[in-house]
Amino acid sequence: MNTRQRIIVGGLWIGVAALMAITLEPGVPSTVSEIARLFVVVFALFLAVVYLFDPWDIVSRHSP
Repeated sequence: MNTRQRIIVGGLWIGVAALMAITLEPGVPSTVSEIARLFVVVFALFLAVVYLFDPWDIVSRHSP
């Protein structure tokens, strides 16, 4: 993947995290669905970091 493609995919994951964060209630999650939403937000941000910064060369190594 070239840099432009990685920035686009990372931006999309940030958008997913932002949309899911809007659905969260402020405070400590108390139900299973709120915990699942929080997990999705954290996981989407993790994927955004992987695509934007490629800290372990995962994206570069597995691209054709």
